[in-house]
Amino acid sequence: MTQPEKNIVEADSTRRNIFIGIALVSALLIAGVVYLVTRPSSQGVEPRLENALRTGSPEFDQYRERIVIDFDPDENATTGVRALGDLVVNMKPTIRNFTGRTITGLELHASAIDLEDKVMKERTVIAVPRSGAGELAPNKTLDVPIMLEGLSKDILPANLRIELTGVRFK
Repeated sequence: MTQPEKNIVEADSTRRNIFIGIALVSALLIAGVVYLVTRPSSQGVEPRLENALRTGSPEFDQYRERIVIDFDPDENATTGVRALGDLVVNMKPTIRNFTGRTITGLELHASAIDLEDKVMKERTVIAVPRSGAGELAPNKTLDVPIMLEGLSKDILPANLRIELTGVRFK
């Protein structure tokens, strides 16, 4: 082989190696994206407040009347469509503690309801304790952000509900 032919063969070999390297990197990136999109979400398990008074107990019913959830869906909720194509509802209720006791745990259940009064999406959140709000003192308020994700953008919720499902005192 002459020198120019040898240079052409080496250049072709180098190009081939570059293309193979780029193809491998692209395949790994595509596999990573597919893995991230198809893996199950960790939202399957709803949080539950430990050692809390729950619906049905007489003590809970007594305190439920004194823990006020100020929430007007028209004023305290916003909706938006994400790039993924789903609808996100952001709710921000204000919790008022008129129990006379310090609340150390507060569990709320939020739901989006359709026109047929069926639950479209629901979520349970632990409002207290959380970062920045270790407890809720008597006669104080707390704003609790709640986000419902994964709603169909074609069907808007007819109603949004937030209810108290558990409370724990100091």
